[in-house]
Amino acid sequence: MAYASAKNIDLDEIPVIDVGDLASADRAKIEAVGAKMREAAEQIGFFYVSNHGVARPLVERAYAASRAFFAAPEAAKRAVTINALHRGFLSVGGAKMYSSAKIDLKESYLWGLELGEDDPDVVAGKPLMGPNNWPADMPETRAAFYAYYLEICACGQRLLKGLAASLGRDPAFFASAFAKPLARGSAIYYPPQPPDLGETQFGVAPHTDYGGLTLLSQDQVGGLQVLAKSGQWVTAHPIPDTLVVNVGDLMHRWTNARFNSNPHRVVNSSGRERYSIAVFFDPHPDTIVDPRDLLDDRSEAKYPPIACGDYIVQRFDKAFKYRQAKA
Repeated sequence: MAYASAKNIDLDEIPVIDVGDLASADRAKIEAVGAKMREAAEQIGFFYVSNHGVARPLVERAYAASRAFFAAPEAAKRAVTINALHRGFLSVGGAKMYSSAKIDLKESYLWGLELGEDDPDVVAGKPLMGPNNWPADMPETRAAFYAYYLEICACGQRLLKGLAASLGRDPAFFASAFAKPLARGSAIYYPPQPPDLGETQFGVAPHTDYGGLTLLSQDQVGGLQVLAKSGQWVTAHPIPDTLVVNVGDLMHRWTNARFNSNPHRVVNSSGRERYSIAVFFDPHPDTIVDPRDLLDDRSEAKYPPIACGDYIVQRFDKAFKYRQAKA
C-alpha cells in the first residue's frame, strides 16, 4: 500500500505575493497588491504571502506552545475537550470532512475571539461566540496562541483591503464585517502516517474551507496538497516566513464564484510529526453574505444571501463528530 499521490511543482506555480504595501494608505499600492491576490484567488484559490506583518518570534512562540500542548498527557488535553462553542481539544477521530471519508489522522486545539459571558453577542446567543476553553495548567498555551491569533486577524484585515480594492470597492469594504470576527484559530498536530494505511487515509481528507479566508502557517515538514485545474493534486511546499492563504466557500459565494474555494488535503508521508497553525478568518455571525454587494448588475447573483453564522454551523454539524453525537 502507499500514500495518495501528488505532483511536486515549482514554487512559483502557487504565487508568493509581497503584501507589505497593504499597510500603506496609498490606494494605488493597495490596488497593485490586490490585483495579484485576485488573479491567484480566481485561478488556484491559493497564494503565499510574504512581508505579512506577523513577526517570526510570535510564530515561533505559537509553535512552541503547540508542541508542548500536544505532548501533554492525554488526560490534560481531554480536560479541555471541545465544547459547543467549538473551542478546545479535538482528538483523532473527531473530524471527517465528508461522510464517506475515513477519520482525519490529526489532533487539534481550537480557540477564537475571547468574549466574556456579559458580551452582548454572547448574551444574545450568537453562534459560536463566547469564552475560550483554555487549559488551566498551561498558561503559555493561552498567551502564545491568543497573541498569534490577534496578529493574524490584523493581517487578515489587511488582505481584505487588497481584495476589496481588486473588486472595485473601497479598501475598507469588508472591514466592519470582520471587526468582531467569527475567526477560529486551530493548532494542528499530524502524527507520522504509515504508508500501509493506504491511499484513502489523510491527515485531513480533501475538502474546501467553509468561510472567508484561511491563513495558514505550516512547518517545514510539508504535506499540504492542492487540487490543480488539471485535476491533479499538487504539493504546496513550505516556504519560510510566509503564510498560505486560501479562499473559503463563503468568500466564493460573496464574490459570485469569481474567487475559487479550492479542495485541498494533507498527507503526512514524511515519517515525522507535522505541525501547522490555521486561522479561519470569517466575519461576524450576523454578516449577510450576499453576492449582490459585489456586483454592478445585481441580477447576476448566483447565490442567495446567507448569514455567516448559520452557514458555518450547518457545515460544522456535518463535519465534526462531537456535534453529531450531541444532536
